[in-house]
Amino acid sequence: MMIYECLFYFFLYSFLGWCLEVIYAAVQKRRFVNRGLLSGPLCPVYGTSMVFFLIFFGGLKESPLFLCLACACVSGVFEWGTGILMEKLLGRKCWDYSEYRDHIGTYICLRFIAIWAVAALVMIEFFHTFVVSFWNMIPMLLGRILLGVLFTALCVDTIATFAALRKQKIQLEYVQEIAQGIRQISRALDNAITRRVERHMEQIFPSQELAQEEREARRREKEAKAFIFAYGCGFHKLVWLFFLGAFGGDLVETVFCRLTMGRWMSRSSVVYGPFSIVWGAGIAGFTFLLHRYQDKKDTSLFLLGTVLGGVYEYVCSVFTELVFGTVFWDYSKIPFNLGGRINLLYCFFWGIAAVIWMKGLYPRLSVWIEKIPMRAGKLMSWTFVVFMTCNILVSGLALARYTQRSNQVPAQNELDVLLDERFGDQRMEAIYPNAILR
Repeated sequence: MMIYECLFYFFLYSFLGWCLEVIYAAVQKRRFVNRGLLSGPLCPVYGTSMVFFLIFFGGLKESPLFLCLACACVSGVFEWGTGILMEKLLGRKCWDYSEYRDHIGTYICLRFIAIWAVAALVMIEFFHTFVVSFWNMIPMLLGRILLGVLFTALCVDTIATFAALRKQKIQLEYVQEIAQGIRQISRALDNAITRRVERHMEQIFPSQELAQEEREARRREKEAKAFIFAYGCGFHKLVWLFFLGAFGGDLVETVFCRLTMGRWMSRSSVVYGPFSIVWGAGIAGFTFLLHRYQDKKDTSLFLLGTVLGGVYEYVCSVFTELVFGTVFWDYSKIPFNLGGRINLLYCFFWGIAAVIWMKGLYPRLSVWIEKIPMRAGKLMSWTFVVFMTCNILVSGLALARYTQRSNQVPAQNELDVLLDERFGDQRMEAIYPNAILR
């Protein structure tokens, strides 16, 4: 799918998700309530989830059961991660499922995940065909202009909303004017959110005032952050976990290949250094989602790790094939596999790894990271970010050119010539020995 096509799906399904939330709230409270965080009639989490489903799980349309399970897992992860992120940014929970027995960490609820999964399945299997037909009827120029206007309005709405929630005054008059225009559009749709954003938030989350104990805990945490490097599970901690996880994951896989295959094999994801991006991103992401639950039972962590690991590995497989035209692993010869992208045995490995990581390794590594001097730690964090960003960019270009060469595509410019010289087939085969070019 092209970018502007994905944007169309994003806005459409964000609006439809907003409508569903409004209908649900109307049934529950017997009155109209805007359920969107933003002023406009959009719930971006729905649009983002649907675009994600269409891109990464479109190949599962022939397997409704697996498609439904995948949608359930990703819906839960999206809501879970969004809930944690919003709490970190705004200092309060935007939703709380603690009143339901089947909640997980108060951020997600199994009954709603099941409903969203079935709804997503119906959308993808039946409704989305009509959406595609409708999009194809819109002239390209008109569609791009419309999406440009909607995207600009969304950006302004997001800035205005978050500034209000953070108690910051917006000085730019044109931003205020556009935000007011968005409110007028919402009013035309009978959107009850015509009041100020702060009053809107109080209407949606009337019980979200922080308790005195929680306020005191946040005050102590804020004071600790000023003196302890990478305190808690913030940006710097996640950067270090990503870097160390990428290195450690590559080392583990290399040793594993040596023990099982009898030979040393590169398992790196990038052209410079022994780093596995899948492991690094997985460890950072898992820690961000699970660090609050490291005291839970091993069984719970194992199940969460198994499900999240399977979804994550499947998504990574689809992503690398779509972007680079390369398949880095193929489990089609292993029993209980799904499209060769994941298999049940390795999903169990993810579950075991989650328990070992959250119970044993992460607490010790976290303490070690926090002992690093503040100035040196921040300098090294940004060094890691710059180095790995450049490394991933160069690796992506080298892989794309590697795929082109396999398809007999000659060099088109000086960059292609440089990539052919620096990253020839022999070097790429040594770095990615198991890569299958498509």
